[in-house]
Amino acid sequence: MHEELLRELSVITEEEQRILDGRREIDQQIYTEKKDMVIDSKKLLQKGKLIQVRPHTRFVHFPKHTHNYIEMIYMCQGSTTHILNGNEIVLEQGDLLFLNQNAVQEILPAGEDDIAVNFIVLPEFLDTAFSMMGDEENQLRDFLVGALCGRDGETSWMYFHVADILPIQNLIENMVWTIFYDSSNKRSCTQITMGLLFLQLLNYMDKMETGGSKYDSEITAAVLSYINGHYKNGTLSELSEQMGYDVYWLSREIRRRTGRTYKELLQEKRMQQAVYLLANSEIPVTDIIESIGYDNTSYFYRKFREKYGMSPKEYRKNYV
Repeated sequence: MHEELLRELSVITEEEQRILDGRREIDQQIYTEKKDMVIDSKKLLQKGKLIQVRPHTRFVHFPKHTHNYIEMIYMCQGSTTHILNGNEIVLEQGDLLFLNQNAVQEILPAGEDDIAVNFIVLPEFLDTAFSMMGDEENQLRDFLVGALCGRDGETSWMYFHVADILPIQNLIENMVWTIFYDSSNKRSCTQITMGLLFLQLLNYMDKMETGGSKYDSEITAAVLSYINGHYKNGTLSELSEQMGYDVYWLSREIRRRTGRTYKELLQEKRMQQAVYLLANSEIPVTDIIESIGYDNTSYFYRKFREKYGMSPKEYRKNYV
């Protein structure tokens, strides 16, 4: 990793200084308000952001917890010990770890020279990576399906020993640099880079360890693929016809497997496309609304504000 970036990531944070001064446990208020130790993305991400990086907190035991987001951990230097669903693994320099929302994680104290960076990733950020993966069944694709739906999948965590794979190391460092230094066009660059990272990882599945519980993702993956390609005009009736299922049966299965209705999944994709266009183009808001499939402008504005806490115009002003 570039010396300047590693030096920045090694700086003792205020939280770590309090630990060095005698605090014996993490400051839970930094991570969550919940008693069941679900680390909350709202605590770690600014409103409207889909991804952020932060150095891993050293010098202290991090108790068992889950996340309401996807976490990716990259070991920049040294090592850290993690207990995942009861399995102990040691991340060494250059290793990469993915955790979905249901993975139970515990982390043993790290030393001053053990530098790791945590990616806090909302599921919708991975939509681009999923669309780049194609239709072939594999554990990486299954992980993305589970992550996008917020459900436990066959793969709840993935651990890659890829320190000697230069293209993967370069892609990860590019993402850390782009996000840490808040580069222009950050969202587009990092979403595409994440997709390229997953494609590269497909070439090194022999270097992966995994853990999780069995979950059939074939139907869910097909539904998500259809919505990705037909978010403007797609219908549940058309999808059921293409897949050869009764529309009412498919509707129930989508709800059972994802926890959301077809309409809710469709709306989520449309909102993702809206914020992408707001952040990466100068297309007028009225044209964006039409391009993503809404014919009721007032309804779009209301749903957008409910989700992002601001108007499309405010979003564009704040995040371009």
